[in-house]
Amino acid sequence: MTITETDLGHLRRAVELARLALERGDEPFGSVLVSGAGRELFEDHNHVVERDHTHHPELAIARWAGWHLSPEERAAATVYTSGEHCPMCAAAHGWVGLGRIVYAVSSAQLGEWRTAWGFGPSPVAALSIQQVVPDAVVEGPVAELEAEVKGLHEAFARA
Repeated sequence: MTITETDLGHLRRAVELARLALERGDEPFGSVLVSGAGRELFEDHNHVVERDHTHHPELAIARWAGWHLSPEERAAATVYTSGEHCPMCAAAHGWVGLGRIVYAVSSAQLGEWRTAWGFGPSPVAALSIQQVVPDAVVEGPVAELEAEVKGLHEAFARA
């Protein structure tokens, strides 16, 4: 796995967006879409509490990219996200043909934490991105951000 300082910078922005979601009373997830040339194109955070349980930032990115980027631009782009895509978001990523995914923490990590905090099982299986999109280029988790992201999720769990 090759995570560069540039990758870390974009991941830190995704974590900032997750913090913003938490401050607004939502689950702490944030994501950033970056072009092949390194320009931030679109960003979002979770809106599942205020809107609906499918309003994930990764899904918003896939929809935005489908409307605004050519297939070649989508394939060259990278999605940076605070947490590994759920199966719904991974499928959207694959269907639109987005490129590389870099995530701070995995679905497995989040599942372990949520179990330790007394949450019941998720209504959706915690599949890895590659189980949903076998040819996806995926990098993560990123140890440098684990404690910070875990802290955000713990704060949400305890609220």
